[in-house]
Amino acid sequence: MGCQKSSCKVLSKNKIKLIRSLDLKKNRSATGLFIAQGKKLVFDLLESDIVASELFCTRQAASEIVSHQADLKIESVDKEDLARISFLKTTPDIVGIFRIPKSVIDWDEIKDQLTLVLDAIQDPGNMGTIVRLADWFGIRNIICSDDSADLFNPKVVQSTMGALARVKVHYVSLSKFMNQAKELAIPIYGTFMEGENLYKCDLTVNGLVVMGNEGNGISENTTAFISRKITIPSYPPGVATSESLNVAMAASIICSEFRRRSICKE
Repeated sequence: MGCQKSSCKVLSKNKIKLIRSLDLKKNRSATGLFIAQGKKLVFDLLESDIVASELFCTRQAASEIVSHQADLKIESVDKEDLARISFLKTTPDIVGIFRIPKSVIDWDEIKDQLTLVLDAIQDPGNMGTIVRLADWFGIRNIICSDDSADLFNPKVVQSTMGALARVKVHYVSLSKFMNQAKELAIPIYGTFMEGENLYKCDLTVNGLVVMGNEGNGISENTTAFISRKITIPSYPPGVATSESLNVAMAASIICSEFRRRSICKE
């Protein structure tokens, strides 16, 4: 490993200012960098194809780092400096600065696999949770409308619990993407209150599953491309329940049912 470990040093005001600025999307876009905090998350990213720029950590954490990334720059700093650059309430032992990866859609993967499509998901917690559950259910691609929450927002990054190391998230013009998917005859499912019962309808092994905005659901433009409307029925039928499910919760139920059907076919 080509890691360069230095003695404990004090971070400059400019370095702290740069790292703290990554809280804002415009600064992440300008620098091409994002922040990850905590051992589990940083170590997962180090074992992925996402490239690290710099790591700041305690000496103990530095001694635990194992990475295939050559010439990785590691700075040993004290807890006070880690607290200054971290956005967490509890100061982590390690803070990593990583390069935002380029997004390239592989249509061969999209055609043959299950893919989540997020139409204007706004809440960072929902976004991070959906990436995490996609990782759990073996979903390797998530397609997001351009106005969805930014994956590299520090809150989203933390919510993924390292799943962004394994799930590719693409921000696209949703209408163009959906049109291409339709031309390729990819099944397109959408979640609606008036849809078919999820537990009774036929489900394919591959396809797109569209999840809509927390308040407004799936947009009219996206709805025009959907070939199968599905719903998660409440239980028991006819009894008053909550008005709706949280979008991340709904996504987990739907992904679970798709995977259950796949297992039953094996």
